Amino acid sequence: MAQKTQNKTVATKASAAAFIAKINPPAKRADAEALAALMKKITKAEPKMWGPAMIGFGSYHYKYDSGREGDALALGFSPRAKEFSIYLMPGYHNDLQPLFDKLGKHKMTKACLYVKQLADIDMKVLEQLMRASLKKLKSLHKVELK
Repeated sequence: MAQKTQNKTVATKASAAAFIAKINPPAKRADAEALAALMKKITKAEPKMWGPAMIGFGSYHYKYDSGREGDALALGFSPRAKEFSIYLMPGYHNDLQPLFDKLGKHKMTKACLYVKQLADIDMKVLEQLMRASLKKLKSLHKVELK
């Protein structure tokens, strides 16, 4: 029987507000505060730290065909050194392409949107992407927003 592996990134008891308060430079901290406020508005959930550097809002439980299962944040971000990683958990899907085309300066991988600063993107389009991501996630998994 295969041994189950633990997820490396799990929710912690650390304070998301304290983590954000320590972000430098101040302009990056202000962007992190704006992202947190937007995600809280969308999810109505309080921010939680996931691992040492990810701020998540809500969670969902997944189970793969392989039997691996776990919990992950429903919507979140991490203020990395060079850019923000914004987690759109069901990942990129083609019906969102028109929104990505209007977003502004960004990079995208399967489930991560990379943005250097919020001034580079259209925040209304980002909100639409986040809402669409959460809606898709809810259609695939049971999402807890608390």
